[in-house]
Amino acid sequence: MNILSGSNDFFGLDIGDSAIRLVQLKAGSPKKNLLRYAFVPIDFKISQSDSKTDQQKLLSLLADLISKSGIDTKNVAVGVSSSKLFTTVADIDKLSKDELSKAIYFQIDSLIPTSITETKVDWSLLGTSPINPNKDEVLISSIPNSTIGNTMDMIESIGLNVIAFEPDSIALTRALLVPGNNLVQLILDIGSHNTDLVIVVDELPSLIRSVPIGTESFVRNLAQDLNVVEDQARQLLFKFGLSKNKIENQVYNPLLSSTENMASEIDKSIKFFLNRHTNSKIEKFIVTGGASSIPEFPLFLANKFHINVEIGNPWINVNYDLSRQNELLSISNHFAVAVGLAERTNA
Repeated sequence: MNILSGSNDFFGLDIGDSAIRLVQLKAGSPKKNLLRYAFVPIDFKISQSDSKTDQQKLLSLLADLISKSGIDTKNVAVGVSSSKLFTTVADIDKLSKDELSKAIYFQIDSLIPTSITETKVDWSLLGTSPINPNKDEVLISSIPNSTIGNTMDMIESIGLNVIAFEPDSIALTRALLVPGNNLVQLILDIGSHNTDLVIVVDELPSLIRSVPIGTESFVRNLAQDLNVVEDQARQLLFKFGLSKNKIENQVYNPLLSSTENMASEIDKSIKFFLNRHTNSKIEKFIVTGGASSIPEFPLFLANKFHINVEIGNPWINVNYDLSRQNELLSISNHFAVAVGLAERTNA
């Protein structure tokens, strides 16, 4: 979704549920080179709040982070959470690109939940429809103008120049996939409070879902079952996870219900996708976000779905000094969106 366009001198900004993340790259061949990255934790209540007081706290944290990071440009590409977007797939008559744009415009009111006059809409041609060979499959994303406008006004109030908005799902795909690898893959980005599921075909997102389940759901359930405070439950989650026989399965057993809920949502997404793409098969999961570091969780998914599960590495398409490899890999599961935004070839 290229809502705005402009400079190639910019940084990627991911304002997530629990942290702000920045990444600045510079031109390189064939990969861009890492210049700077930075992050700061934020309170979930502040990140989701519409109050001016909380927004000012958020902006103060952002301005301070930019200053400390040394980022030397005011231009910024901003991620848009999948939870704020409406995304659907539609089958449209095969037409030229110009004719297709007109056809989508005339049909858009029946495809999105909000009025076209109040909504920013973008679309991507995925290819021939798997349902009807006489039609094309089109991925359509929409977001209220007010959401984009408010975010832009807020960010530009501290002197930044917003030159692009992009869905997190697109940034994830760019950061985590190796170009030329045309496997059908499912990207699972498990954040603190939400999970993005993206099924990718030929390096293009063909299904995008946001599910209100995240690591904090695991923490709350664990705290309740073990009768401990959430901070202690969080420590147990990331220390023992789904490792069996650790402290007599006291962590493993309570976690099963949470992980089964997550697996159920993944299964629903896969079935929905395969209902259209009957000749396709999900060949790999790429897991990123906080849950990717829960012990044995990737193995749980691999066994549950009988599929290869890989931990995502957003630095895979970025050049950096090898002396920084351990440093970057240690925080890689939180930086996929910010890296993907910074990797845009034309902001």
